[in-house]
Amino acid sequence: MPMTFCRHVERPRAVMAAVIMWLLCFNPSAIAQDVPPKFVTPFSLDEMTAKQAVIKTDRGQFIIDLLPKAAPNHVGYFIKSAREGVYDGTIFHRMVRHGIVQGGDPLTKDLDKAESYGQGGLGVLALEISDERHTRGAVSAAQVPSEPDSAGSQFFISVVDQPALDGSYTVFGRVSRGMNLVTEISEADTDKEGKAIERIAIHAVAIRDKPSPQPMPFSQDSVEELAAYRVVLATTSGTITIEFMPEIAPEHVRNFLRLASAGVFDGMSIHRVVEGALIQTGWLGSRDRPLDENQERLVTNLQPEFSNTAHVRGIVSMARGDDPASASTSFFICTATVSSLDGNYTVFGRVVDSMATLDSIESLPLNGESPLERVEILAVQVAR
Repeated sequence: MPMTFCRHVERPRAVMAAVIMWLLCFNPSAIAQDVPPKFVTPFSLDEMTAKQAVIKTDRGQFIIDLLPKAAPNHVGYFIKSAREGVYDGTIFHRMVRHGIVQGGDPLTKDLDKAESYGQGGLGVLALEISDERHTRGAVSAAQVPSEPDSAGSQFFISVVDQPALDGSYTVFGRVSRGMNLVTEISEADTDKEGKAIERIAIHAVAIRDKPSPQPMPFSQDSVEELAAYRVVLATTSGTITIEFMPEIAPEHVRNFLRLASAGVFDGMSIHRVVEGALIQTGWLGSRDRPLDENQERLVTNLQPEFSNTAHVRGIVSMARGDDPASASTSFFICTATVSSLDGNYTVFGRVVDSMATLDSIESLPLNGESPLERVEILAVQVAR
């Protein structure tokens, strides 16, 4: 039976956490000196609520949702620093591949002060611990070793969950868009001390109001409007054109159109072929790159919309696990009549062009049900 599945790869998190703790604290000359009283935000909670920071870098931009209830002084100082241009021209000076990226040191604007990178902009803020955790995308304040009340303009972003850091560093924001970019920055080359070799610069940090939530795409389309859409899957073996059947599975059609429009299927492979029955794709584990935050938000389990529609050649239906409500992204296309699937899987479309592409894929050599040759979905076009 078609079904979704996934693979889990365990990271040596204890080792990674130890390395990260060392990197965040490795500021050889950043010694707490005589400093003025710690910064207290001049902004009210209302003034800081629903604010975002747009970070424009050499590689693109990412967006941070600020958390003033969790860390009002840190958020206030970040807003103040951003508006004063403190971050403009700084670089991400430390990173652990797929672990953390660190930036915000004003000294990194100066090429002649490379030996001092990581020592600037500290000693300004007192620790503000909250219930916020160091999960993927958390933005936290760096600080001087053994000096919890020594944060300032420097910050780091957790590329993966870092529970070992909880309770020791102040979380004051979360990346809401662009974590793929942050992950890419973490992959930059470093020296043996974890310092960046390549200069990846922050051009500007803009503070803005958080945009109002928008309706989910296709949520307001009628059944008639949904039926007018077509999608074209461009694969390495040819194209496949699908029309939809919203009269029997409207929510599955809406879901598929959302995923297709957001590029969720791009870079996936045809991961399963059952000769004389079906081909299957849409498994997230076959994707050649991670989903971004907007794509991740669209991935959800669907309630079944079973019908009496037969699983005949060309029918498009959602794969699932044992739970009837576990359909998500994976789908299959019948290459022949498979009556045993009728009434157990949600039919939501049919192939209307290029069945020859399916036949070509089905004829590929297999290892069990896995194609020996990768057939990739290059892009999915949504049209009316």
